[in-house]
Amino acid sequence: MTVQAYVNFNGKCREAVEFYADVFAAEKQQIMFYGDVHTDGEFPLTEETKNFVMHTFLEIKGSKVMFSDVPPGMPFVVGNNISLTIISNDVDEIKTMFDKLKADGTVVMELQETFWSKCYGFVTDKFGIGWQFNYPEE
Repeated sequence: MTVQAYVNFNGKCREAVEFYADVFAAEKQQIMFYGDVHTDGEFPLTEETKNFVMHTFLEIKGSKVMFSDVPPGMPFVVGNNISLTIISNDVDEIKTMFDKLKADGTVVMELQETFWSKCYGFVTDKFGIGWQFNYPEE
């Protein structure tokens, strides 16, 4: 059994996924747009929302993370309801990813040694998504 995160955006999904693909050196996947789906009138699309992402995903450090824009008419609450944790035994890799994510973001806890980790940090990126980084104790 696996647990996968699903992250929603409000029209910025494609930009976010391209950013995350760069940060984590992840292979870009197929993007399905709302405009690619046949609608029967119950789900009307504007020209703008036709280009919203219906579904895509990235493989990030061995985990599948799925992404989409919320459909028109559905409520959207910016991301403090989710954070993603990256566990790595490579401190340089942690620092590189952390530094990329903190650009235009907010550092909640700078990278540092804690009682549970040789290198832990928490950053909220420019899209409002929280990322925790952890170098596990041996």
